[in-house]
Amino acid sequence: MERKMKGAVLINVLVLLLLYGFAMGKECTNTIPGMSLQYEIASTKNETWKKQMFSQFKVNTVYEKTANVSKGSTLNWKKISDQITKAVKSNPPRHLLKEVSLHDVRLEPDSPHWRAQQTNLEYLLMLDADRLVWSFRKTSGLPTPGKPYGGWEAPDIELRGHFVGHYLSATAKMWASTHNTTLRQKMSAVVSALSDCQQKVGTGYISAFPTEQFDRYESLVYVWAPYYTIHKIMSGLLDQHTIAQNRQALKMLTWMVDYFYNRIQNVILEFSLARHYAALNEETGGMNDVLYRLYSITRNPKHLVMAQLFDKPCFLGELAVQANDLAGFHVNTHIPIVIGSQMRYEVIGDPLHKSIAMYFMDIINSTHSFATGGTSIDEHWKEPSRLASYLVPNNEESCTTHNMLKVSRNLFRWTKAMAYADHYERALTNGVLSVQRGTEPGVMIYFLPLGPGNTKAISSHGWGTPFNSFWCCYGTAIESFSKLGDSIYFEDRGKVPRLYIIQYISSSFNWYHGQTVINQKVEPVISWDPYLKVIIKTSALPSSEGRSQFSTLKLRIPIWTNVSGAKAAINEENLKLPAPGNFLSVTRKWAPNDTLTLQLPINLRLEAIKDDRPEYASVKAILYGPYLLAGHSDGDWNIKTGNATSLSDWITPIPHTYNNHLVTFTQQSGNSTFFLMNSSQIIIMGNSARFGNNTALQATFRLVFADKSPSNVLSTQDAIGKTVMLEPFDHPGMLVVVRADKTLAIGDQGPSAFHLIAGLDAKGTVSLESETHKGCFVYGAVTKHSGRRLALKCDLDVSNSKDAHAASFVMRKGMSRYHPISFVARGATRNFLLEPLLNYKNETYTVYFNIHA
Repeated sequence: MERKMKGAVLINVLVLLLLYGFAMGKECTNTIPGMSLQYEIASTKNETWKKQMFSQFKVNTVYEKTANVSKGSTLNWKKISDQITKAVKSNPPRHLLKEVSLHDVRLEPDSPHWRAQQTNLEYLLMLDADRLVWSFRKTSGLPTPGKPYGGWEAPDIELRGHFVGHYLSATAKMWASTHNTTLRQKMSAVVSALSDCQQKVGTGYISAFPTEQFDRYESLVYVWAPYYTIHKIMSGLLDQHTIAQNRQALKMLTWMVDYFYNRIQNVILEFSLARHYAALNEETGGMNDVLYRLYSITRNPKHLVMAQLFDKPCFLGELAVQANDLAGFHVNTHIPIVIGSQMRYEVIGDPLHKSIAMYFMDIINSTHSFATGGTSIDEHWKEPSRLASYLVPNNEESCTTHNMLKVSRNLFRWTKAMAYADHYERALTNGVLSVQRGTEPGVMIYFLPLGPGNTKAISSHGWGTPFNSFWCCYGTAIESFSKLGDSIYFEDRGKVPRLYIIQYISSSFNWYHGQTVINQKVEPVISWDPYLKVIIKTSALPSSEGRSQFSTLKLRIPIWTNVSGAKAAINEENLKLPAPGNFLSVTRKWAPNDTLTLQLPINLRLEAIKDDRPEYASVKAILYGPYLLAGHSDGDWNIKTGNATSLSDWITPIPHTYNNHLVTFTQQSGNSTFFLMNSSQIIIMGNSARFGNNTALQATFRLVFADKSPSNVLSTQDAIGKTVMLEPFDHPGMLVVVRADKTLAIGDQGPSAFHLIAGLDAKGTVSLESETHKGCFVYGAVTKHSGRRLALKCDLDVSNSKDAHAASFVMRKGMSRYHPISFVARGATRNFLLEPLLNYKNETYTVYFNIHA
């Protein structure tokens, strides 16, 4: 009888705490070190420093003994589950927009999103299954062919195995997006290998590290986030089941969950519920999320209760009463908890958790988000509305952007509110597409630096490598780039089916409920023609057999556009457009070759940094539609607008023809190539120019023609014989000028015209003769040392091969090119070349400017 009474008490306490019992808030600490620091602790050989760091992050070990029950007791999961759902007094919400299957969406080849997807596919195919599962086999006692990967997957790193979970999710989504058969074989091989490990262990446990890490976790002894890694493996197996239709994966997952529910049950029964909640101060990933999703499939009551045990009431409770400004919390620990809270609303209809998610998103967007749409400073939230103090190299951890997109995506499905769709577009465009370094497979970043004069390589991690990084942000990145098609289209499957198109990305979608194929073509956005142009054509589904029905397309009219100049038409019949922030609805029986066109103005606009201190009111970002523009800059961020009354007065687009006029001048000396370069506004001969960084910018010049009408100049060779000026690529509006001592520099005053002629050495080169100093030529005379300052030399002896060579340059296409979205902004002491942040690799840039009259 006493045992039954204790069990009843435990059930009641559990229900109260899960539903209303945010009394455990006193245990909610902010002392979780970021993953960067945890890696340093895990990999250091300095044991003294390690012990010092452990002592800082020790969790409070004072517990409230809520209900001790003797060994051998078990929790009545069904009874707890019934009491929870009864207390909620709600049903799962209806009328939510439906996700569309990645199997039915295809990105159009050669589009920016398709290229990003293909780069990721190449990386996933590069990874070796045996190397990925090496530590899993080692832990389970199986043979370990090959050798393990390095970085955060190395055998001595406590977080090892997390990337493999991401790999399972990413490959499931990439296979659905591409149906690449080689990829399917590789991901199936990983699932089978993990199954072998699980069978060998025999308890359901699957991990790359031994169970000892969970002993430490449950004893509140420092350990690096074991449940974080387990969540990734569970989520990967669930995605392999739901997306890749792998039945074996679901069996593995449910056995794995059985193992962990026994561990959690033992902690609660042998110690207390308080002990379990104290342990949640470690990073546990999205355990509640994956368990709610699993419960929606299995309807196993223990899966529901386990999910709620990972809801971290001390954090969600403060959000529930809107008493949390997030300051001090570790960002990527807590966003996944909110995502799991959203799944709680979707699965059991708890309306409190809808309010929590909406409040959370509101506080992020109003006080903690950058112009990229991302959040976090050194992996944490700082005080609200104080972002101007935190423009640093370690801004915007990539993981956080990946997870915030899940939050906004869910909120849009619930509410159809345009603000959430706009956030998704902004964060995807600037925060996700910026993660890859061009089309180099497996080269990605951890942080996105936003301070003046930063590069993407300047953060504490810089650019990663394909086989020796495997950071948390590598895991989320391979998922992000595998599912670029998942938030373009959403369905409302009513009597008249409706399809919401919220992202304008070139793609096709087999819309079975609308009985048609949607083919979306988006013209490349450019700066000199400021419109987003979209063409949507319909075609017949292979299985439609001529059937048709009324259905509705609902096209998002973004908040960043305006009605002036906007156009829409269906089969050349004009449509009335709603105001920005609404949907254009078109209902009809769609026939093959129906064509819907949309033209939306793209405007330049300023956006103040989220900082409510008056002294930072002038700190602003520059956006062009959804694109955040960054200026080529080593740190100068001052822009004086003077008497300008509109942005177009001081920000002007760069014509597309200018790319035809970009050149790089070189000279050869022995085996070395030297470049004519701008170095701190002095012209030198340097030998360090490399593609994709500042030196490429410094070695690139635009030919500015004296006749102002270079329509017949289609290539650099067409410029020979003309009078030109040289504009440095990274200092638009300035020119190469000749100083009084005949040296060359960058300025806005002084002689700047040169006659571009065939090279004096008659070897297919060119020479530059000063228009104001006739007979004087730009003279390189390179030696084995770079950095020699250039000057004019007069009275050359062209019969002297040394002189002729020194005054002759090989003229090639410029090492740098203007992006299709390129502008010039007039600065206080210099002009800035503005291009989308996603275009930058190793070049220095500035995102926020100090803009004042």
